Amino acid sequence: MLSLLSYFCTKLIFKVLKRKFILNLILVVFLNLLVKPFWVFGIDRTVQNVVGAEQYGFYFALFNFSLILNILLDLGITNYNNRNISQNESGLTLNFSNIFTIRLILGVFYFVVSMAAAWLCNYSRHQLEMLMFLTINQFLLALILYLRSNLAGLQLFKTDSVVSVLDRVVMILICSLLLWGNVTNQPFRIEWFVYAQTGAYLFTAVVAFVLVFIHAPTFRPTFNLQFSLEVLRKSFPFALLTLLMSLYNRIDSVMLERLLPDGKVQAGIYAQAYRISDACCMFALLFANLLLPMFSRMIKQRENVAGLLRLSTVAMAVPVVAGAAACVFYRRPIMDLLYSSHVAESAPIFALLISGFVAISMVYIYGTLLTANGSLRQLNIVAFCGMVFNIAMNFVLIPRYGALGAAIVSLATQSLTAFAQIAIAFSIFGLKFRGRTQFMLLLYVLGIAAFGFASTNLPFGWYGNALVMFAASGLWAFALRLVRINDFMTLVKTKNEL
Repeated sequence: MLSLLSYFCTKLIFKVLKRKFILNLILVVFLNLLVKPFWVFGIDRTVQNVVGAEQYGFYFALFNFSLILNILLDLGITNYNNRNISQNESGLTLNFSNIFTIRLILGVFYFVVSMAAAWLCNYSRHQLEMLMFLTINQFLLALILYLRSNLAGLQLFKTDSVVSVLDRVVMILICSLLLWGNVTNQPFRIEWFVYAQTGAYLFTAVVAFVLVFIHAPTFRPTFNLQFSLEVLRKSFPFALLTLLMSLYNRIDSVMLERLLPDGKVQAGIYAQAYRISDACCMFALLFANLLLPMFSRMIKQRENVAGLLRLSTVAMAVPVVAGAAACVFYRRPIMDLLYSSHVAESAPIFALLISGFVAISMVYIYGTLLTANGSLRQLNIVAFCGMVFNIAMNFVLIPRYGALGAAIVSLATQSLTAFAQIAIAFSIFGLKFRGRTQFMLLLYVLGIAAFGFASTNLPFGWYGNALVMFAASGLWAFALRLVRINDFMTLVKTKNEL
């Protein structure tokens, strides 16, 4: 009797978790679909077209340089904090004051190390001046992410979703005035783009701090050395993982700028091709941010994660594969639509990078599961191998093929690390390959490829052809029962939430 009751309770909890996951995923994706595409394609793309590939490449390489070292701002505290609060909500009140002070100290450390590293790399005075503001931006962004981790850990997903787009909304307002508002007679400068980000991040950080303070009213900046060392010890594996992944994800543009005579132009061309993939990563990260506290709580309560893992994998794979395939088949017209120069060079790079996003999307799911489980040792080994492979291959291919070589290395690195993480997750959790699910996913991929080839011969123009391909892909997903209406109806009818 008790076992039967336990079974039904587990089923009910899983339905509630699924419903909570789906509803909050819909909200966060809806808000970001309203804001971030306009930021990426309306503002960021326009800035590159206005200032040119060389000036944008100058900014893009420095931006990625600041990203590589930004782990010094966090040292894994955000992921540790999200996981810790998900499993113990009282941790917010106990830890917020101390962790906030630690982050301020780390901000000063990050700034000093970043500027020193740039000086050792023989960056010019102009580069150092821009990097100074970029490091300030990274500090503010890391602070926002930490504050949001408190909101996500408390399961305040709606509030977190709004905060997740606030900085972009403010940036859009500022940059729109500078680009199209006729508020200045001077041509738009890439420095203005950086300053706009500084103002937007500062405003968002203040708002996020107030929201967290409401739930931690005892906030008083303090510094406890023993507590700080303990937090840093526990969060170090997260920090190491982030550093290693930042290296193999972001060092390509830095190496392009440093290794090639026309490095700034090559970095700008790479940035054109990278933009859509990077925008897609924003949504995949939102997906992962929702999954992390749910996986953490389920693992703590010894619940089976297989159902939520399957749901999230299919929910991610279906649109990602269709979107990536459409981008590959229509790479040249997409680049021609977005940019006014270097279209021919960026199109094949774009196809490689967007193909790599399929692997990245799986890393956001299976890596999140392993992070929630505390399997940082395995993740760090995979990331270290990925970093070594990526840097070594970039030294070989970038001098020969430029930005195209960097894209080839990126695709190979993402694919290998994704495969390794999936294998580790299956081993640790004792998961079994469900033959039907894997077979249907394979059929789905083959069908997408067939639809893509067929759509290129349709007479509707590339817009219409791509639309037909998407429609066929959606119908194909329903036909294979990868997307099931009954699942969503069950979620909607379930009224109780955790």
